[in-house]
Amino acid sequence: MSVLLGNRRFRFFDTTLRDGEQTPGVSLTPVNKLEIAAALSDIGVDVIEAGSAVASEGEREAIRLIADAGLAAECCTYVRALNQDIDCAAEAGADSVHLVVPVSDLHISKKMQKTREEVHAMAMSAVAYAKERGLIVELSGEDASRADQEFLAMLYRDGIESGADRLCFCDTVGVLTPERATEIIPPLCMAPLSIHCHNDLGLALATTLAAFKAGASCSHVTVNGLGERAGNTPFEEVIMSLETLYGYKTGIDTKKIYPLSTLVSRLTGVPFATNKPIVGTMAFTHESGIHAHGLFRDSRTYEPISPESVGRQRRIVLGKHSGSASVKAALTELGYSPNPRQLEEIVKRVKALGDEGRRVSDTDVMAIADAVMLLECKPIISVKQFTVVSGSNILPTASVTMEVNGEEVTGAATGDGPVDAALRVLQQSVASAGDIRLDEYHVEAITGGTDAMVDVTVKLRKDGRTITSRGARTDIIQASVEAVVTGMNRLLRELDEKRRTDTD
Repeated sequence: MSVLLGNRRFRFFDTTLRDGEQTPGVSLTPVNKLEIAAALSDIGVDVIEAGSAVASEGEREAIRLIADAGLAAECCTYVRALNQDIDCAAEAGADSVHLVVPVSDLHISKKMQKTREEVHAMAMSAVAYAKERGLIVELSGEDASRADQEFLAMLYRDGIESGADRLCFCDTVGVLTPERATEIIPPLCMAPLSIHCHNDLGLALATTLAAFKAGASCSHVTVNGLGERAGNTPFEEVIMSLETLYGYKTGIDTKKIYPLSTLVSRLTGVPFATNKPIVGTMAFTHESGIHAHGLFRDSRTYEPISPESVGRQRRIVLGKHSGSASVKAALTELGYSPNPRQLEEIVKRVKALGDEGRRVSDTDVMAIADAVMLLECKPIISVKQFTVVSGSNILPTASVTMEVNGEEVTGAATGDGPVDAALRVLQQSVASAGDIRLDEYHVEAITGGTDAMVDVTVKLRKDGRTITSRGARTDIIQASVEAVVTGMNRLLRELDEKRRTDTD
C-alpha cells in the first residue's frame, strides 16, 4: 500500500450513463445502458449512475432494467432537490440518489435565482424526503470549487444530520487545482466524500488523485473520459494510475478495461483519440528503431504498464524510424527469415517508403521482402472487371468477374452501401480458395476536395492468421477492392505454393 494514500478503501462511482451521456450527440437506448452497466459491474465499479429518472420514460426504463438485473454494483440516479425527482428515482427501483444542489453564489443567484438560505432549506428537505423513500443519499455540492467553503461545510454538516449517507465535491467546470484540493478537501471529509472532476483544463486526473491523498474516498469517473465539454475524469486513467504509480489494488479487473472502453466507444459513437492514454490506438504502438530495440529486450524500457494488463496487445509499426530489430520481428511474424544482407536492404527500403509519408503495411513489407529475397509471388486472385450500382431507390449491388487459381468466377452481392456490397462479393468469389474474413476496415482522405485521394487499410484473417493491406485511389470503391484483393493474394500465397508443389 502506498504511504501517500494510506491504508484506505477507495470506491469508484461511474457516471458514464449520466454525465457521459451528456456528451453532445450521445443518446443511449435502455438496452445499450444495460449492456454497459453489466460490463461496469463485471469489471468491479461500486456505483453506477444510470441516468436521471425524471428526464424521460426511456431513462426510467433503463434504470429499472439495471436495478432489476441483479448486478453487484449499486444502481444510482441523479436527482435535483425536488420531491418529484426523488419519487421517480424510488419508483424506478434505484438504490441511491446523487442529490445535486448548487453551492456557489454564481449558480445560486444566476441559475437558481435563489438565496443561500433557500437552497439550504431545499437541500435539507430533499435529503430527508429521500431517506423517507428508502434511498441511499449522496449529497453533492455543484460548482463546489467556486463556492464559499464555509457555506459548503455548513451544507454538508447539516445534510449529514438530515440523513445524508455520503457527500460529493463537484469541480463542475474543471477549475480546481491539485494544490487547492489538498487544502480544502480535508475539513470536508465529515462523511465518505466523493470527488467529481471535469477535465476542462486537463487537470481532472491529477486533482482526483490529490483529493484521494487529502481524504476523499471515492472518485466519480466516466469510461474514456466522456462528458460535457472536455469530459470527466477518465475511469481507466484513475485505475491504472492508482495501480501503477501508487501500488494500490483497486479491485478492478484491469484486463477488462480495453474491452469496456471499446464497448462504450461503439455504443456511444464517440471514438477515443489515437494518443489517448491506456486505450488509444497509439498507447502501445511503437515505430522508433531505438524504442523498439529496447522493447524487444525488456518491455519496461518504453512502457509504464504492459498492454496485456489492460486487455491489449503491443503493436510494432514500420516506417522511417524503424530499425533492424523491429523490421526483423515483423518479417519473422510474416514467415520470412532474411539473412543479414537481405535484412539490411529490406530496412533501407522500408525507410524509403516512410520518407515518402506512406503507412507501411504488412503487404508493403512482404512485397519488399519478396523482391529482395527473390521470391516469386504469383497472384492467385485477379479482378477482370467489377461493377457497382447504387442509388436512392436501389439496393447497393456489386458484380465481379475474377480469376481464382486460374478459373474464372463471376458473382454478385448486395450490401449496406456500395463499398460493403463490393467487399461482400469479393469474399464470396474467393470462397473456393479459402474462407477469408474482414476484421477491420479504415478509410481516410489523403487530400482535400471532391477528387480527394483516399487511403483504405483493411485487416484480413484466414485460419487464425491476420494481415493488413492498403489501397490508395481517388475512388473509394477501387481503393477498397485494391486493398482487399492485394491482402487476399498475400494470405493465399502459402496455399498457392503448396498447390504448385503438389502439381510438380
